[in-house]
Amino acid sequence: MDDCNLNNNPQPTKDNFKSFSDIVINRKTLKAPAYPWQDLALRVIAELSVPGFKRNSIFKVCKEKPAAKILTALNDTKELCKDGAKWKYFFKVIDNDGLPLDKRSQTEDNDQTLNYQRLNH
Repeated sequence: MDDCNLNNNPQPTKDNFKSFSDIVINRKTLKAPAYPWQDLALRVIAELSVPGFKRNSIFKVCKEKPAAKILTALNDTKELCKDGAKWKYFFKVIDNDGLPLDKRSQTEDNDQTLNYQRLNH
């Protein structure tokens, strides 16, 4: 096996290009993410196979929430959701704000009760 061609990419030879300008024109540039949260969002998108129409939401969550919380939610999602749309489960986990689901519903009920009492008094 040829050690120089491990990526199955052809090595540049005199036949592949005609001039230096051909090399410059055909060069592919990859821009690195400007912020660390963008890199994290791209990782979440890749690992959870997030569809195109939800990618902006992933970027927003990664920008607004701490990286540790995103990584915890990502790991929980991969561990608990074995099949189906993992990205949907990720949004449920990240929206949970660290509370167990049974405690979260009690908190929401208390918030609704307090809002009702404020409006009526």
